[in-house]
Amino acid sequence: MKQSPTHHRPWKWLAPLVLSTLVAACGGGDPVLGFDGTGALPVDPAVAPPVSTSIVLASASTFGVFGGSAGTTNQGVLTVINGDIGTTAVSTAVTGFHDNTPGCTYTETGDNAGLVNGTIYTAPPPPAVGCPTEGTADTFAIATAARADALAAYNTLAGLAGGPDPGAGNLAHLVLAPGVYTAAAGSFMIEGGDLTLDAQGDPNAVWVFQMAQTLTVGGPGAAFPQSVQLVGGALAKNVYWQVGSAATINAGGGGTMVGTIISQAGVAFSTAGNVAVATLNGRALSLDASVTLVNTVINVPAP
Repeated sequence: MKQSPTHHRPWKWLAPLVLSTLVAACGGGDPVLGFDGTGALPVDPAVAPPVSTSIVLASASTFGVFGGSAGTTNQGVLTVINGDIGTTAVSTAVTGFHDNTPGCTYTETGDNAGLVNGTIYTAPPPPAVGCPTEGTADTFAIATAARADALAAYNTLAGLAGGPDPGAGNLAHLVLAPGVYTAAAGSFMIEGGDLTLDAQGDPNAVWVFQMAQTLTVGGPGAAFPQSVQLVGGALAKNVYWQVGSAATINAGGGGTMVGTIISQAGVAFSTAGNVAVATLNGRALSLDASVTLVNTVINVPAP
């Protein structure tokens, strides 16, 4: 007498039971394929309030780097800024850079030479005899306006209604929907894994991260760079980091940061001696202190 095929292959009925048990244990979703089994990433359930107003950078929008009233320093020969840089300080406060205007070199050495594919705006005097069009009253006026517009954008970001802190200060491994996120203890970090921002098909989706104190990306330890990933149509131009003091991005080099960082007290990418290129698809705008770069590529987002 033949046995039923199920007697030989009990997995036929066990597999759905095992799968349903796994799905239930994971809150109704597949831990590999995503909550809906389609391959979508599980978005953190924290409800973030939507961004209620437009963030206007105005004249600051063309700047990849702005070093407040203290300047900007580059170390290494792999730095490229695809945008403008500026400071309201004198031209000698910008070191390790040149732009595409012949003769416009800002205290470069053989080991410290970064390319600016835009214009460098500072207060007088000109950086070199052969660069009479920079370090002038006109470039100082443009830098002053950019700093004022960056401050206005910072105040807009800081004034938005606060939102959740889903990672208790650490945004690593999270997948976040658009909205406002506020560091409950004052600081955000991305340490131990990447952060993913999911626009869920909305190209106008905006993220704002508010912190009264610091932003730290990378680690634990200096040797582990972390990145921000954009999915679901998310755009770098719609990500903002409002930092009450200083931002430190991938101190060991490497990694890809995303968004416009506006800080009160400086931004630092990598540290001296690192050759792994750190990347920012966005802007590093400091209102007061300097911006320091080591082998860093910055790509200013298109409007």
